[in-house]
Amino acid sequence: MKAIIDRDGCIGCGVCAETCPEVFRMADDGLAEVCGDITEENASEAKEAVDNCPVTVITVE
Repeated sequence: MKAIIDRDGCIGCGVCAETCPEVFRMADDGLAEVCGDITEENASEAKEAVDNCPVTVITVE
C-alpha cells in the first residue's frame, strides 16, 4: 500500500511524521511528505497517522 499526501492542503503540523516516521517525514519546506511504503509492520501506525491528520489530506491506495 502507498500513502499519498495532498501537500497543497497540508498545514505542517507533523502528526503523521511523529506517529509513523517509517512512512512520513517533514520536508525542508515544513510540509509532510511520504518517505516510505506502508507495510504489515507499520500499517497500524500509518492508519493512525491518516486518522489523526487534522486536515485529512492523507489517503492510502
